[in-house]
Amino acid sequence: MIPRFTDARRIKDLIRIFPVTAILGARQCGKTTIARQMDADQYFDLENSRDEAKFQSPQLLLEDLKGLIVIDEIQRRPDLFPLLRYLVDTEKKQKYLILGSASRDLVMSSSESLAGRIGFFHLGGFCLADVGAKNWRTLWMRGGFPRSYLAGSENQSLLWRENYITTFLERDIPQLGIKIPAGTLRRFWMMLAHYHGQVVNYSQIGRTFGISDMTVRKYIEILEGTFMVRILQPYFNNTSKRLVKSPKIYIRDSGLFHSLLAVENEGQLLSNPKLGASWEGFALEETLSALSIKNDEAFFWSTHAGAEVDLFFRSKGKNFAVEFKYGDAPVLTKSMKSALADLELAQLYVVYPGRDAYRIDANIQAVPLADLKKEFSSLP
Repeated sequence: MIPRFTDARRIKDLIRIFPVTAILGARQCGKTTIARQMDADQYFDLENSRDEAKFQSPQLLLEDLKGLIVIDEIQRRPDLFPLLRYLVDTEKKQKYLILGSASRDLVMSSSESLAGRIGFFHLGGFCLADVGAKNWRTLWMRGGFPRSYLAGSENQSLLWRENYITTFLERDIPQLGIKIPAGTLRRFWMMLAHYHGQVVNYSQIGRTFGISDMTVRKYIEILEGTFMVRILQPYFNNTSKRLVKSPKIYIRDSGLFHSLLAVENEGQLLSNPKLGASWEGFALEETLSALSIKNDEAFFWSTHAGAEVDLFFRSKGKNFAVEFKYGDAPVLTKSMKSALADLELAQLYVVYPGRDAYRIDANIQAVPLADLKKEFSSLP
């Protein structure tokens, strides 16, 4: 088992502050493993038939308990949220750690009943801080799901990911009450992989797949709400230039992205036309993890004239941007100059797979992926 010290520390901080803490993330990303490290006094898993039976009378079960109480797979019982609000308001010796795999429904249900009482933590798969910077190639190829990353061989990792996709579509999606044929959603997901890193054109995707714009939005919302895809919104600033106003889409886990493209090993990846897009998505997730940026705090910026940055965010009242380049030595471009001026950036970072950090221009820094955490630990 690989310890996840950073994630564990952040979760413990939330537990100290809030009476209820929610860990949200995709299935098999490690939520249960990290929750068992929190020294809980009681642990319930609602996918366990015995534990589920105990919740036939949930108030009688919970009201006399003390300490930290973990409830896993809580999206199966949304009716528990009003009860948790009552319990944490009346039983001051109780704290709850709840785990869920369906973010949209879980957040909506819990926010209404537990407003001001709940803290959210979004758990991804392994990141460089967990596995070590020297292992970035393996992490990029296999993705961050623990069983995929820790598999004994590339073939075993690939087999696990293929079975994960099948299980997700055939079991997990129906359990969420979503009635879409598994084969239909699989084909849509595979097609979506070819739009990875691109601006979403709902009409174009709909025409290609033979469905309406609204159905495309519905399918994407399902994949976003279950942590399979990331929708990155555009940033608008006061400029006379025409800006791109549609969001970009990414498959969140690089290993699943490679499986959806039928890329089986690093050799195939390096010769694949989606190599640059794969690097962009992987480096984006690592950067967001290193910066602890939430999805609604992250943006991209793009003009119709071609100037763009892959990631824009604000910190300490200043503007920052990040570009992701798969190449030996990134150089200054016209797009970088334009972004630096139009966005009034304090710093523009260019994340690439090389070994050396170096200054490209006065406010533009090339950063090796392996040095992300160190470079972003002290933003100017």
